[in-house]
Amino acid sequence: MIRRLRLASGLLLFAYVVLHLANHAVGLVSLAAAESALAALRAVWQSLPGSLLLYGALLVHAVLAFRALYARRRFRELRAAEWTQLLLGFLVPPLLAAHVLGTRAVGEILGTETGYPYVLAIYLELAPEQGLRQLAGLAAAWLHGCLGLHLWLRLKPGYERWAPWLLAGAVLLPTLATTGTLAAGRELLARMAEPANAEAWQRLRASIEDPEKLALLGQLQGALLWGFAGALLAVLAARQLRRWWEHRGGRVVLAYPGGRRVTVPLGTTILESSRQGGVPHAALCGGRGRCSTCRVRIGRGLEALPAADEAEQRVLARVGAAPNVRLACQTRPRGDLEVTPLLPPQVAPGDARGRPGHLQGQEREVVVLFADLRGFTRFSERRLPYDVVFLLNRYFSAMGTAIEQSGGRVDKFIGDGVMALFAVEGPVDAGCRAALEAAGAMAERLEEINDHLADSLGDRLRMGIGIHVGPAIVGEMGYGRAVSVTAIGDTVNTASRLEALTKDFAAQLVVAEAVVARSGMSFEGERREVAVRGRETALPVVVVERLA
Repeated sequence: MIRRLRLASGLLLFAYVVLHLANHAVGLVSLAAAESALAALRAVWQSLPGSLLLYGALLVHAVLAFRALYARRRFRELRAAEWTQLLLGFLVPPLLAAHVLGTRAVGEILGTETGYPYVLAIYLELAPEQGLRQLAGLAAAWLHGCLGLHLWLRLKPGYERWAPWLLAGAVLLPTLATTGTLAAGRELLARMAEPANAEAWQRLRASIEDPEKLALLGQLQGALLWGFAGALLAVLAARQLRRWWEHRGGRVVLAYPGGRRVTVPLGTTILESSRQGGVPHAALCGGRGRCSTCRVRIGRGLEALPAADEAEQRVLARVGAAPNVRLACQTRPRGDLEVTPLLPPQVAPGDARGRPGHLQGQEREVVVLFADLRGFTRFSERRLPYDVVFLLNRYFSAMGTAIEQSGGRVDKFIGDGVMALFAVEGPVDAGCRAALEAAGAMAERLEEINDHLADSLGDRLRMGIGIHVGPAIVGEMGYGRAVSVTAIGDTVNTASRLEALTKDFAAQLVVAEAVVARSGMSFEGERREVAVRGRETALPVVVVERLA
């Protein structure tokens, strides 16, 4: 609920700033156009519903900002964008207080007209320092809002595609607003310099410099700023009092992989404990419970943890987390605990999004295909490196196309061999059919290569294929850029050994009989039972001398 209120109030205030800047940008058309735009906006925001929404959002956002300041225990680990957003947010009230009070509060109390010419006359002629202060306040509010949107949206799918356009808009709108303000201001000053408007200019100046108004504005501004400063100091004092109290309340010990142990006061979150103990820990959203990248697997001590609240449960469900997985930034241990961070310290926004189970790691039935060229090492020794690379790329392209068109997934190329997976996401029976179809297509593609390159090859290329079906651990594995979906386990090893048996049987395919049976296809070949290293019992297979 708190996060939704913060988001809703922030979006409403950001919309107000967007419209405010757009109003200034209209000054590029004319002063009259900017006045008309301001009148339309005031009809909305100064109506009773608009005022309740605007000032309600402002109050809610301010209260939640102080609450967040109190709740955060450490600031040292904040990223640069988070630090900038935090500081800009607390700069906005003192920078914009004079503008808000001078245009709304004073106008309402004294019944003074505070239209667009009134504001431009103050900022561009009578008190330019106030104009610079207003510019700084709008810049702080704009950057604070843009950073908030970025930190929220970067966890959403498709944001990378829209980010350049949003950045362009974030730069363009305030630029147009600044130039529009200057253009409307020049038009106003030129108009007021005309003799016919001298009296109107004097009335406007007298209204702005009215001592009663300035005194009231000073009192209101002083009260607002002192109240803001008092609230800020009270929150900082409360943080120190809480820290003192927690140190008196006992301590808990968190055990990390590798024997690392961190002792922290009772009430500290797991993420805060990691950072206090110097344990690298991912937290893309800065510990706000949004991204899930700080999630940990709990070992000993799980039963003593407080239950996850609704917001944490929603985030964990989004990423398909196991029952013993919790968000480190939301979990405050009540006793000693064993924790294992599940993501590396350096993570990308994509790691925070809901992903299929086979990407996160799970055991499932898959069909594994291995293929290898026969005698290619001897073949390559008699050719130039360029010719070897050309031929291998041609071969890999043909095999990869055959596998993917049959519904499989190329796992990796190993030397002159290929490993492919089927039924990673779909039903296993369909995966068995797809693997057999892929084997036939691969044999046909190899014959096409042999026919096309007959003059340069000399001996025709030969290939052996092994296929097996069974349980395997599937997930994204690797490091850095070398990360891909792969499978490990006995099924993978067996498929590789079936491929190796094609040499002994002088065959093009050795496939586990279970694959043929589950495919539902009529398949010609010799039935055998073979001993496979690592298996206690013989494995029924089908041996096919030639596929094409």
